[in-house]
Amino acid sequence: MAPILELVDVHKMFGDFVALERINLEIHDGEFVTIVGPSGSGKTTLIRMLVGMDQPTTGNILLRGERINEIHANQRPTCMVFQSLALFPHRSVGENIEFPLKIRAVPKASRRARAMELLKQLHLPESFYHKGIHQCSGGERQRVALARALAFDPEILFFDEPLSALDYRLRKTLEKELKAIQRSTGKTFVYITHSIEEAMVMSDRIAILRSGRMVQVGTPDEIYHRPRDAFVAQFMGEINRFSVQKASDGTLTDTDTGVRYQAPTRVADADGTALMIRPEQIRLLPEGEHMDNVLSGVLTQSYSLGSRTQYQVSVDGRTVLVELLGRANAGVGDAVRIGWPADSAMLLKA
Repeated sequence: MAPILELVDVHKMFGDFVALERINLEIHDGEFVTIVGPSGSGKTTLIRMLVGMDQPTTGNILLRGERINEIHANQRPTCMVFQSLALFPHRSVGENIEFPLKIRAVPKASRRARAMELLKQLHLPESFYHKGIHQCSGGERQRVALARALAFDPEILFFDEPLSALDYRLRKTLEKELKAIQRSTGKTFVYITHSIEEAMVMSDRIAILRSGRMVQVGTPDEIYHRPRDAFVAQFMGEINRFSVQKASDGTLTDTDTGVRYQAPTRVADADGTALMIRPEQIRLLPEGEHMDNVLSGVLTQSYSLGSRTQYQVSVDGRTVLVELLGRANAGVGDAVRIGWPADSAMLLKA
């Protein structure tokens, strides 16, 4: 199936500064794609070009196969939900939702009917139609902004960190609602965020930018469990990292301590020099239990994460993170053994 939106060798420069370099990305109809990356990676530049607020220096942006580089934002069948929401504070909720329909000269009765339909879809009472924006909570404003974006039935909706200003509990609720709305409408959502958690919860695929380059695109599971390199592995969450060299017998030698590790059988990068293990892949071992890789250390800290507990274990002068469901039968200051199966680790390019 041909993509609804495609970037082909997109390059963007500001003077001598390269903001984006040879970006290639296909987005398919009905997908929820999230673009993430550290500050300065090019996320804002990319979204500005996708919505028509800026143009590539070279390369092409294609909508259903047609080049749209020079087509202005208001002439594209797309819509943007900004971080600031950009709602009209002096208008009612209904007037805000109807605004894109009004400028397209849609009859008043049809505008109102569409607004009422969207209020229901966004879980807002019909009485909100006459409510002032200034009377709405942060979460209600988010729903109004989304209703306005959906009003004229765009083919693609773009989002620029719309949940970043909300408190944690409301953000978690709206993450699930956004995904549910995307599924129910069948619309294509392209979402920009700095939050890995948002990306993991909502996305069909995640695209990771680094210094203006697209370094990996994949499903949340692929990105988290099969990162392409050490940068992606670390960006996607906490991880333990050991610098290693390959030994002649196929094992890995820790370059800092000389400890030998069994290597994972599936190696992502034949030249990998970073052995990386997620905290949840490591166990605290009872006496007598063995694993492919075992280290001894001292438990120095524990942190409750609700249903999980994270432990810091000092091993040869460095800290190893271990994350367990519930709590371990060990306390701060205890000598402990930790271990992991060889294939739960990743050997990656540093």
